[in-house]
Amino acid sequence: MRLGGGLLVALAAGAAGAGWWLLAGLVLAAIAAGVSARVPEPGDALVDRVVVAVARLAEVVVYAIAFGAYVFPAHRELAAAAFVVVVAGAGFAGLKIPTIVVRVAGGLLLATGLVLVVVCLAVAPVGTTDGLRPPDFAGVLVAAVLVLPFLRPRGRENAGLRVLLLGGFAVLAAFAALYQLGAVRLGLALTSLRDLLSAADADALQPMLTVVAVVATVVPALAAGTEVRERAGVPGVAGLAVAAVAAWFLPVLPVLVVAGLATVIELLLGVRARRYSGARD
Repeated sequence: MRLGGGLLVALAAGAAGAGWWLLAGLVLAAIAAGVSARVPEPGDALVDRVVVAVARLAEVVVYAIAFGAYVFPAHRELAAAAFVVVVAGAGFAGLKIPTIVVRVAGGLLLATGLVLVVVCLAVAPVGTTDGLRPPDFAGVLVAAVLVLPFLRPRGRENAGLRVLLLGGFAVLAAFAALYQLGAVRLGLALTSLRDLLSAADADALQPMLTVVAVVATVVPALAAGTEVRERAGVPGVAGLAVAAVAAWFLPVLPVLVVAGLATVIELLLGVRARRYSGARD
């Protein structure tokens, strides 16, 4: 579910910096996410709680920007800020979606995504051939950081299998988008996935993409709001206010970078917590 919300905007951001090497960045992110499945959660120290709260709030802002851009493009900024207040605020207040509903919705989103991929691959691209540039290691690394927060598994149950499945889907979706649009056109616009459907002569599926955008952003934002409350407590309200302002004013790229770097720091804190626990035992 989190991956769908992230890919709505992360594919364009990654393609703008890495071109076709975005695929290598996704593979690197999937490998890192698979390794992170063995890393425990950070501890309860102040720095740990702050980093986790920042990571989740940055993800919420990404979902909010994606929601505003795809669902209310004429009022993107206002819709994004309202999304943070309403959806993440509801999660902060304790609203939860039953697990079975989340799993069913996630399965439907995955199936819908595969349909969109098949449609894009079935239609030959027109005039989107841009040459493969020499390896851009910085671009690959940045692309991996941008996507890592949305590939990292939540929970330990079948974590490796879930990362493999989601990583494979992310690579497939990115390949379909690059094949149909080319790296330059994919990286031009925040809502380039709408251009993707138009290029594949599948404008009839635009309403489906809107529904996907709603579900793929609302559900993980609710969960993130709940985690912010558990980690930050009352100060999390101030964090939600900052997130709403960021959703209104900031472009998506710096928010994706903050989310990715905060996730990396979160993993390092988890490693530190495991070493401290092992040394104490």
